[in-house]
Amino acid sequence: MAGGEDETLEERLKAALWFSVGKIVDEETLKLGVNATPQFIGALTEMVWAQIGRQSRPRLATWDDTLTTDPENVSEDLRSFARHAGRQTISTEDVMLLARRNEDLALVLRSALDSNKINNVNATKRR
Repeated sequence: MAGGEDETLEERLKAALWFSVGKIVDEETLKLGVNATPQFIGALTEMVWAQIGRQSRPRLATWDDTLTTDPENVSEDLRSFARHAGRQTISTEDVMLLARRNEDLALVLRSALDSNKINNVNATKRR
């Protein structure tokens, strides 16, 4: 495939991942009676993308043992961070706190958040 086709395929795959993660988050938040922000879904998608979407880049795929052992540990940690902050909604800060020990993952997530903020500002300006 040509470079442009690879980028298009990657964008489509990432969009499909975002959609799937969003559906799962929606289902779980309904069960738990909590809320999740779009930024949280985006950060979680980036975390998953870094783990499974880029296996050819070992530095991005290397997580702390706490992140790879059990997905339920991740969700419980996120809930605990939110509760500790006095919130019922898991936020991007909670995801960043979870990723704090993996500098590469934190960098990917921070970059995605910054990009998302720029896109939101640009969309607001166009209105």
